[in-house]
Amino acid sequence: MSAVTNSTVADLIARSNRLGSDPRNTNYAGGNTSAKGADTDPVTGEPVELLWVKGSGGDLGTLKPEGLAALRLDRMRALANVYPGVDREDEMVAAFDYCLHGKGGAAPSIDTAMHGLVDAAHVDHLHPDSGIAIATAADGEELTARIFGDKVAWVPWRRPGFQLGLDIAAIKKANPQAIGCILGGHGITAWGATSEESESNSLWIIRTAAEYIDEHGKADPFGGARAGFEALPVDERRTRAAALAATIRGLASHDRPMVGHFTDADVVLDFLASERAPELAALGTSCPDHFLRTKVKPMILDLPASASVEEQIARLRELHDAYRADYTAYYEAHATAESPAMRGADPLIVLVPGVGMFSYGANKQTARVAGEFYVNAINVMRGAEALSTYTPISDAEKFRIEYWALEEAKLQRMPRPKTHQGRIAFVTGAASGIGKAIATRLAAEGACVVVADLDLEKARAVAAELGSADVAIGVAANVADAAGVQAAIDATLLAFGGIDLVVNNAGLSLSKPLLETTEQDWDLQHDVMAKGSFLVSKAAARPLIAQGMGGDIVYISSKNSVFAGPNNIAYSATKADQAHQVRLLAVELGEHGVRVNGINPDGVVRGSGIFASGWGANRAKTYGIPEEDLGQFYANRTILKREVVPENVADAVYVLTGPELSRTTGLHIPVDSGVAQAFLR
Repeated sequence: MSAVTNSTVADLIARSNRLGSDPRNTNYAGGNTSAKGADTDPVTGEPVELLWVKGSGGDLGTLKPEGLAALRLDRMRALANVYPGVDREDEMVAAFDYCLHGKGGAAPSIDTAMHGLVDAAHVDHLHPDSGIAIATAADGEELTARIFGDKVAWVPWRRPGFQLGLDIAAIKKANPQAIGCILGGHGITAWGATSEESESNSLWIIRTAAEYIDEHGKADPFGGARAGFEALPVDERRTRAAALAATIRGLASHDRPMVGHFTDADVVLDFLASERAPELAALGTSCPDHFLRTKVKPMILDLPASASVEEQIARLRELHDAYRADYTAYYEAHATAESPAMRGADPLIVLVPGVGMFSYGANKQTARVAGEFYVNAINVMRGAEALSTYTPISDAEKFRIEYWALEEAKLQRMPRPKTHQGRIAFVTGAASGIGKAIATRLAAEGACVVVADLDLEKARAVAAELGSADVAIGVAANVADAAGVQAAIDATLLAFGGIDLVVNNAGLSLSKPLLETTEQDWDLQHDVMAKGSFLVSKAAARPLIAQGMGGDIVYISSKNSVFAGPNNIAYSATKADQAHQVRLLAVELGEHGVRVNGINPDGVVRGSGIFASGWGANRAKTYGIPEEDLGQFYANRTILKREVVPENVADAVYVLTGPELSRTTGLHIPVDSGVAQAFLR
């Protein structure tokens, strides 16, 4: 690249990041930006005009140069000469590949035509709430003229594609004084001769629309408050949300497993408390970016916040049946022989007045973004209703977007999900040793992980190592305290919408002979491991059952549950207790599809919190060896002569909870390199 080209790309990236990092301008992964400039053709050595545009699926706020598509502008514009018409405009997306310049870069998006055909050096297409409010108002065209004069043109709704690019190019040519346009039902597009001018014009349109709504809009576009539907106090509504979360996730996962996200932001609670919330929610969203993530409309509970949990659950089940029937009717009314199969009839947005919003997706990020998009939709409805009447695009047009062949192709190109994607794991004692290794492995396999530990700071530190809050969170969990365990499970439900996989790993040990073992020693070890596992399993079983999605409970027991080692009465007895809990719960929870299995490791010395806290020194003293030789000592007495490390136990958890052993429950897997005295028999 020449210095000029480098500058053009750098300016485009900087502008994109500024625009995309402000939610007032566009939603996550929404909109696109472009720049035109010259480079040298490496074949001819002659100058060549290029178009750099954000590629398909990218996010403006985090866009990098490799996220751009680079196209020969002359070839891209020449496509207009072979354009077969709007009925075949989808064919033009494949034609973009013949316009690419060089190797690498992102795939051109459907909006590439808009950027290439518009005669401006820099173009921004964005989805601001204020702009979409004008775009979805019944008299949007009149409002556009009133608010912006002749500086902004109106473009009637048209599905994104080559024809829309031609339309906008023609409108710009006919209105040389215009700096941009409002796209009916969709968003805004602005342009400029320089990157700075394009950004300035985009921000002026967004700001001017927002200020006009604030100054001229009705104060109560959603109507007054509905008695009984007001927000519950914070603690009460979050307790209620945790009580409902598992059931709602199960409903949202009828067709395929979903991860959830919960928000009780004021914008959501105020909307749900309003008189017009049911009416407006039923109209659905309008911007394609929104309803592709939220489905065409949400499911909204029609009971007041004062209703009991039991009443709300019963009504949610009825509403879910009705929602599925309604969505199926929507699909059947608009599908053709060429339409992709229905992708599922469950809601992705569930609204509970007084409590908040539950949103769903294949992973946590998708679920969170779906919720953010519905907040955008609420803001759009408020703005449109403040000035006019909210009038989203028709269901027929929504269907054309939702079941677009190009959208289906994009979904088919997505990488195959990892084995544990969509699963929510709760691992106790996960801030170190075996627990940390398990949490790390499960996160690597796609699971959302809750790192539960007595030490909250360490739990949060491990979660941060695993990734963002979309991947893992850390929670405090004293497993010997029922209230603390319930609080940790509730935090899991609020963070990820449910729970699928529980690993009872928290433990400690005191190595003493019988006559030196005190009652306090006995109680402490049984409280943490026997009682603690019981409390965690009991608290987790309720949402596991409520979801109706099956699940896994894994006990990290020990070879000592069957091996009678010396000077180890309290520890080995509580491990035997855990081992039998596996068998008992496998029988009891099997009817709900919950599998319960155990793992019996030998002494895991490396990285172990238990061994580092004095247990290792005691065991080394018992065996008459230096503590630093303990790991090899354990290895030497095994059949395989190999030391057991935390990752070996994590591997066993992965296998037990993966798809390969889906018919296995009540099993104990030895991970001990072969200790004959601990053979199960």
